[in-house]
Amino acid sequence: MPPRRKILVVLKGYPRLSETFIAQELLGLEKAGFDLTLISMRRPTDKKRHPVHDEIKARVVYLPEYLHEEPIRVLKGLVAGVSRPGFKALIKRFLADLPRDLSRNRFRRLGQALVLGREWPDGGEWLHAHFIHTPASVTEYASMLTGTPWSCSAHAKDIWTSPDWELTEKLKSARWTVTCTRTGYEHMRMLTSRKDAVHLSYHGLDLARFGHFAGERPQRTGDNPDDPALILSVGRAVEKKGYDVLLRALALLPPDLHWRMDHIGGGEALAKLKALASELGLSGRIVWKGAMAQEDVLDHYRRADLFALACRIAANGDRDGLPNVLVEASSQRLVCVSTAVSGVPELLRDGENGLVVPPEDPALLAEALTAAIRDPVLRKRLGDAAERRVREEFDYHSSIRQLSGLFEAEWQKAS
Repeated sequence: MPPRRKILVVLKGYPRLSETFIAQELLGLEKAGFDLTLISMRRPTDKKRHPVHDEIKARVVYLPEYLHEEPIRVLKGLVAGVSRPGFKALIKRFLADLPRDLSRNRFRRLGQALVLGREWPDGGEWLHAHFIHTPASVTEYASMLTGTPWSCSAHAKDIWTSPDWELTEKLKSARWTVTCTRTGYEHMRMLTSRKDAVHLSYHGLDLARFGHFAGERPQRTGDNPDDPALILSVGRAVEKKGYDVLLRALALLPPDLHWRMDHIGGGEALAKLKALASELGLSGRIVWKGAMAQEDVLDHYRRADLFALACRIAANGDRDGLPNVLVEASSQRLVCVSTAVSGVPELLRDGENGLVVPPEDPALLAEALTAAIRDPVLRKRLGDAAERRVREEFDYHSSIRQLSGLFEAEWQKAS
């Protein structure tokens, strides 16, 4: 086997509580023997960290988040870049991109790429971007400047909020691209003639962290006001998570049904959601817990009776891929009630291992929630089936093996 190369992994921000799937993959690649350096375009804003972040050994290098904050560093990058053989090609590409995306953001990505090209941490021999929108822009520009090959992991929002022309350009330039849902995979394959360079790779779950839950859940049916059914939802308060739809569905539940809900997650729309909950008369039944570390979220999965997430396609096209929280909840035999958006039906099959309804329909979501709350036998059957599916088909080691194979194939070509 040829020696493995140093990989510079470009990330939008690191570490991030909402991106455990990325941290899990980075740790998996390290354990598989890959030598990584993490290049973050933004500094962390989360006050907490998951245990997985502390296990990752890779050094983290932060690029200038805004060019005006580190002008000397950016100027040095520009001066050094002018003498690079790839500079003319880079500027030609940048000038072609600029009329199609006339924004401050486009200049920022050029500046970050020039800084990366000059500083070039740890002798990087390969570039890999997580997300095909802005991180891939920096990565592709740096690749053009330095002649270093690059690859990409595309996810959800980055695919659906990027214009087709930009996806086509990047899919042509990257050696290969992976994505985590069949819908995203098929969309990108439509946009490139290099269809064999697009791969489907589910993130999966580190099942060592989400071991089998052997405990027995209470047989709550929502008929006891002193022991209400416990609904759990984990997700950022952003449009694509559909929390306004979930709140409206909760408001439609029968008045004789006793329940409460815990919400875990941050997000810019929390204040609006709390106001909506108050308007709907739900405030006394919902606890907004904010962001939590992974071990605390696991404890909540094990104490809940059901999990709810009303995924939707946002007005700007943003949507989830396959929300990792659905995989996590399913691994704990917790029945999930969700919507038929993106990769959700690739995990949950309605009536078989979960309850899945159309998006944007509070009435149908309320019916599914009611059925799950009233019937503990149904919850157990669906939850047990969900766990079996996760443990058989969503072990993250499969994704790590696939990614390792893609990198190894490139090393073989180079040798």
